[in-house]
Amino acid sequence: MTQRFSLTLVSAFTILAAVFATMIGWAPIASAQSYVKPADLKSGDLIRGQSFSSVYYFGKDEMRYVFPNDKTYFTWYSNFNNVKWLTDVDLATVQIGGNVTYKPGVKMIKINSDPKVYAVGSGGTLHYVSTEAIAIALYGNTWNKMIDDMPDGFFSNYKISSVIENAGSFSVTAEKAEATDIDTDKGLQAPVVITMTDNTYTPSSVSVTAGRAVKFINNGATKHSASSEDGSWGTGTVQPGGKFIKYFKKAGSFPFHCSDHSSMTGTITVQ
Repeated sequence: MTQRFSLTLVSAFTILAAVFATMIGWAPIASAQSYVKPADLKSGDLIRGQSFSSVYYFGKDEMRYVFPNDKTYFTWYSNFNNVKWLTDVDLATVQIGGNVTYKPGVKMIKINSDPKVYAVGSGGTLHYVSTEAIAIALYGNTWNKMIDDMPDGFFSNYKISSVIENAGSFSVTAEKAEATDIDTDKGLQAPVVITMTDNTYTPSSVSVTAGRAVKFINNGATKHSASSEDGSWGTGTVQPGGKFIKYFKKAGSFPFHCSDHSSMTGTITVQ
């Protein structure tokens, strides 16, 4: 018996993991014995749940990343052969980190409301292809078949970068070669870990570079949290065995405490 796979369609403004695209592939139904646990996942794994066929990328930061549509997926992969299955409950414990962008160099893109054509570079950067001659030099005489129309709503996943004014300023081959995987393309790193016990955070103070994720793990016997002193962020309640991951993108000092245990305090310094 077989079941179709589909990829999640995601709003540019809110990531909705339960919105699904048209069916685009086939893969065998997993038996209960074939389910994997979140703790067994490795960076680079492709994952999905029981009830829905949306496929995600599991990043080095231990978060899952959404493929906005099938076209994005197939710039990185040619099939679904290596997708791992989680129960719906386990999949829900893996936080969503964001959207996957096109693999650099593979295709050019444009949006419906703008005739400009862009080459995709590393990290979802867009480079305006200023002339047809440059497009031919980069992608050959069939360059016009190497353009994907993208819904306007997905455009915010990308960043406008330089204009390609001569073919030598953008290397399709180099862009493809450097994008060895989605971790590399997004610059994902393993998170810095802070454990919660029933008495303290360990370590209670950490220093991280801007753009690094911090993972809070509750190793205690009761619920805990990490809430900023100014109320600007918080993990919410983290049950025993649970975790919460947060990115810190701006420099500064961020003291926090446990909402349920006022004696538990800590500080994250972002450089």
